[in-house]
Amino acid sequence: MLRLTNGETGQVYAEYEVADGDTFSITFIHSVNKSPVTEGYIIDGDEIYLESCLYSAFGAGVATEVEEGQSLSYTEDGQMLIAGFHRKMNHLSYIVGTVSDHVLQLGTEEISLRQLCGRNSTVQFSIQKKRPWDKLLP
Repeated sequence: MLRLTNGETGQVYAEYEVADGDTFSITFIHSVNKSPVTEGYIIDGDEIYLESCLYSAFGAGVATEVEEGQSLSYTEDGQMLIAGFHRKMNHLSYIVGTVSDHVLQLGTEEISLRQLCGRNSTVQFSIQKKRPWDKLLP
């Protein structure tokens, strides 16, 4: 299960069924350069790894060089895609925007973190093993 919790209180906002190898992304408007950024993740066992970053403008907080094992390509609309991070995220969290939303893309589903968690909420992402009795709960 991909679990979204309040990073301060531990309250569970939502859980989504996922499998090893599934991917998801978070899209938001960068606070400095005011352009969209999409960070892509993969589930590897019970861990989350950053795999890619898609953005359209340079600025503080976005990659400015490609490291060994990474690649830079351009999309048809001119955005920059850096792939090949495979960086384990021990504590993946986002603070949901007050001006613009953070959107979770999970498969074909788009989930507004602002609607789910509220503005300025710290949302922590983790992988939790599904227990056999969990499906018995309402």
